[in-house]
This record gives sequence, structure tokens and C-alpha cells, in this order.
Amino acid sequence: MFSIFAAAVLLFSTSCNSYKQVPYFQNIDSISLAASQGLYDARIMPKDLLTITVSTLDPNAARPFNLIVSNTFAANNSLTTGQGSLQTYLVDNSGNINFPVIGKVAVQGLTKEEIQDLLAEKIKPYLSATENPIVTVKMASYRVTVLGEVARPGVIPVTTEKMSILEALAQAGDLTIYGRRDNVILLREDATGQKHHVRLNLNDAHLINSPYYYLQQNDQIYVEPNKVKAKTSEISQSTTIWFTLTGTLVSLASLIVNIARK
Repeated sequence: MFSIFAAAVLLFSTSCNSYKQVPYFQNIDSISLAASQGLYDARIMPKDLLTITVSTLDPNAARPFNLIVSNTFAANNSLTTGQGSLQTYLVDNSGNINFPVIGKVAVQGLTKEEIQDLLAEKIKPYLSATENPIVTVKMASYRVTVLGEVARPGVIPVTTEKMSILEALAQAGDLTIYGRRDNVILLREDATGQKHHVRLNLNDAHLINSPYYYLQQNDQIYVEPNKVKAKTSEISQSTTIWFTLTGTLVSLASLIVNIARK
């Protein structure tokens, strides 16, 4: 009973201060968001998977530049054929892809649009003067990970190739009431494989102007638990131990009474 009362007092005494730590972007009315202007484009990094299609007026002219996987193995290991699917291109550690006919193409650090323009220029010499190739590039491996004090932690695929930290947290069900808004850890790996981390404050609207507001592929977000979660966890554990001990003593007392009666 004492443990339950202590938990109630603890939660009541911290409720006022805790509320001030919950709302996002508390100072948004007093700062300028001019630095956040501009559209975000993801940059290609090593180990990204790209799907690339080339289209021309004459389908036969584009065929050498499109890798189609049409042969697959069934469950019984027999070879089957189907309509096929586009082969993905893995960006190697040097930032290159091996493209049909053309050979190695450096794509690291480029946006989708820049790769499309680059490949179109490299393909033109292999086509007739009347052919104008259309190249479409999509990222097949864009994802981020959200862990810690959120409702649904996990890996989140990014189909639009653009995701802010708020969108990622929303996909994870938002922070629980025990998640620290002022100390969210973002882990990021650069194009050389070097990892670094930053601590982000969701209470501060300056985050919108930050280079970490939009997430890169393979970013990892960790939401730390606050002190209230730790304290209530300790109280919960002590309460469980107290009830277990009480139950054991009651059982032992009942056993002694029964033995004494005999």
C-alpha cells in the first residue's frame, strides 16, 4: 500500500514540470524559419540500391540499357520464366555503379535528377540522332530506424525518398509520455562509413532549420526514457517484490498454523 501511495505522490509532484517538457517546438512563434526554405533531395551513398529504367521511342533501342531478370527458381528448384523485373544496381564502396554498355558510372553524392541527366548524356552516343532517352532513377533501399520510447519501434521504409524526423516519429506512433523530447539521439553514417551522433531537442523549433531535420538513408533515431520512467519502474519492481514477499510469508504462516493444529 505504501509503494502505491509513493508512486501516486511521485507522479503528482512531477506532473507540472513534466508538461513543460512535452510540447514540441515551444518557441516556434519567436524564431525565423527562413533557413529551412528549399526542397530536400537525397544524395546517393555507397551501398544504396538503385532501380534505373531507360525509355526511348523505339523499345529495341533502349533494351540494351535495361537489365531484366526474367528467370526465377520455384520452391522445387525448377526454372520458371515470367514477365521479369528490373535488376537493381548496388552502389559500390567507391560510389560507382556498373551500367550496361556504358560501364562504371560515378554516382556518389548525386541526386536522382543529376544521375538521370548524367546517364542520358552517356547513352545518347549509342542511339540514333532522333532518339532522346528518358532515364528514371528510384532508390530501392531508403529506410530509417526508430528505437526507444516510441509506440511502435522498428525500421521504416521511405518511399518518397524524403522524410523529416517528425514524420519518422509519427510513423513509429510518436514518443510515449516517458520519452525525452529534449535529448533525442540521431546516429548517422557518412559516405566514407564514418559514424557520428547528434542530440536533438524537439522542444526547440530551431530544429526545423537544422541539417538534421530531414533524415538521410539508414539514419537511426533513439528516444531515451525520462527519469519518471526510471523511478516508476523502480517503484513497480519494489511493489512486485513486496507483494511476492507478503504472499510467501502468508503461505508460510498458514503452513505453520496447520502443522500446529495437527
